[in-house]
Order: sequence, then structure tokens, then C-alpha cells
Amino acid sequence: METTLVLLKPDAVQRGLVGEITGRLERTGLKIVGMKLMSVTEDLANRHYGEHAGKPFFEWLVSFITSGPIVAMALEGDNAVAIVRKTMGATNPVDSAPGSIRGDFGADIGRNLVHGSDSPESAARELGLFFAEGELLSYVRATDVWIRE
Repeated sequence: METTLVLLKPDAVQRGLVGEITGRLERTGLKIVGMKLMSVTEDLANRHYGEHAGKPFFEWLVSFITSGPIVAMALEGDNAVAIVRKTMGATNPVDSAPGSIRGDFGADIGRNLVHGSDSPESAARELGLFFAEGELLSYVRATDVWIRE
């Protein structure tokens, strides 16, 4: 069982796509174990995008993620990281398949609506940035028996 981080970026919130994107992710069978509307501080953005520090696009990433509210979600399920990444589509919406979030709603590589952790290790680190201890819930859904063996 994996838990992964998904961020609905400022463009998703501003465009009114929070419900659509959340619904698509839930319909994959993943379970929301944490979710909040929040503002990202410059300090949090710097820590989140730290691996890109020094790259030409780093300042833009920080500026964009801090430009408006986001929705941070923790999703749990078997192969959660891979399922989220497939559902999101390629980083560049031009390369994303129809039916993916970015393929259906994205138009620009910078404003690509969502972030998802790229590995279980990244997920653990990123979840710790956006959720405090005790904010992720453990519960059983009535539908879980119909989703997992």
C-alpha cells in the first residue's frame, strides 16, 4: 500500500477544476486520506522544489506555486504513485494522452494543473512537507472490498 502526494496547482483552483480532478483521481480507486486548501509559502515552495534550485525555471516554479491557493491531497492505494502519474498524464500537456488530466485540460507545460510525487521515496518526503503528523487519516471505505483483492 502506497500513499502519494497530489497538488492541484493554482491554475486548477482558479479554473474551477478541483472537483473534476479530484473525482478522476477517486474513480481510479485511490482513497483520499488527507486534503486541504492552502497557500504555499515561499519557504515551503523552496523546500518542495529544492531539487531544481539553480535551474533556469526554478524561480518561475516558486513564483507560480505561491501565486494562489492550491489543494494538497494524500492518496492511498496499491501502486498509488504510478496510478496518479498515469491519470495526470505527461508533464507537457502536448504529450499527454486524451483522457488524462493534462491531456484534457492542460495547454502549457508550466501551467499543467497538477503535481504528483514521482516515487514512493519522493512521496514520503513531500507528504511530510504538506501534512503534519496526525493529519493523514486511516479508515476503511465500504467500497474497499470491491477495489482491492
